[in-house]
Amino acid sequence: MSKVVMNDGAGGELMQEFISKHITSHFPKMNTEIPLDALDDSAVVDDIVFTIDGHTVNPLFFPGGDIGRIAISGTVNDISVMGAKPLGIGSSVVLEEGLDSEIVDKVMESMGQTSRECGVPVVTGDTKVMGAGELDKMVITTSAIGKRPDYLDHDMEVANSYRKVDNRWCTDSNTRPGDVIIVSGYMGDHGVALLSFREGYGFESTVKSDVQPLNKMIEKALRVGGVVAMKDPTRGGLANTLNEWAGKSKCQLDIDEASIPIRDGVENACELLGIEPLNIGNEGKCVFSVVPEMAEQVLSALRATPEGKDAAIIGRAVDGPARVVLKTEVGGKRILEPPSGDPVPRIC
Repeated sequence: MSKVVMNDGAGGELMQEFISKHITSHFPKMNTEIPLDALDDSAVVDDIVFTIDGHTVNPLFFPGGDIGRIAISGTVNDISVMGAKPLGIGSSVVLEEGLDSEIVDKVMESMGQTSRECGVPVVTGDTKVMGAGELDKMVITTSAIGKRPDYLDHDMEVANSYRKVDNRWCTDSNTRPGDVIIVSGYMGDHGVALLSFREGYGFESTVKSDVQPLNKMIEKALRVGGVVAMKDPTRGGLANTLNEWAGKSKCQLDIDEASIPIRDGVENACELLGIEPLNIGNEGKCVFSVVPEMAEQVLSALRATPEGKDAAIIGRAVDGPARVVLKTEVGGKRILEPPSGDPVPRIC
């Protein structure tokens, strides 16, 4: 009998295989616009967008953030990347007996501050306590609902004026040859900052977590128009996001490695640790697929926001097999394989 391993929940191919075999296979199929087995960041049922996230980050506090900030930001971002406007958040907190109440207060205060920052209230919740040693300090599960805003209708109207867009939400399967790929900023900050702090490597002196809500930045991009797909590259990093898009959209993504924003501190840490920086999770970045006619305008809109000031065009979709081809900085090409899982466990 097989046993559950860490990579079964770490993003990447192994988690997708585990979910398909052991989770979604047991649930009835529903006739919804974006169903569970689409494995997008949120489901859509009767134009209501719904998502849920479990948060097990270790340690609870790290340079640039904490479990409370991740819980609100990640869930708001999962609603937003579908093109929806997040309306309200539900929070379930499970605590270990013996945990200092001051830690609980600090995490809840962070959740409240992040909720105010993004303008999405926590509207319902639940609290449980487990015995000492039965849980590692704290687990937070957050859910959220959202609705279709008028600016998504505008966005899709613009995109459809240049080519037919198959899905009216910003799904993983919407990218087509010619579309331009944009990232909203530096890759790998969160995973490296957390791993370095947890293991005592010292890289966190120059690299901080990027954890932040992105709903306001995303709204600015959609008001320009032409965005067809979005995703926050969390577990498994940019490599996992791009491979998901290539597979679901059935096209090749040509990516210019030199154009991907990566801090020197992240590159140095990954080189020392033998980790591919594109496989490392982010908690405050978004990847966009945009019709080519609108790419520069969307890029300008992103760069005008504090969350997207370092945005960059990194490649485009082309006709070809469902894969990601990376043009290396020395002029060669290599296949960017989907990661088996994020190399940094428990980052969110």
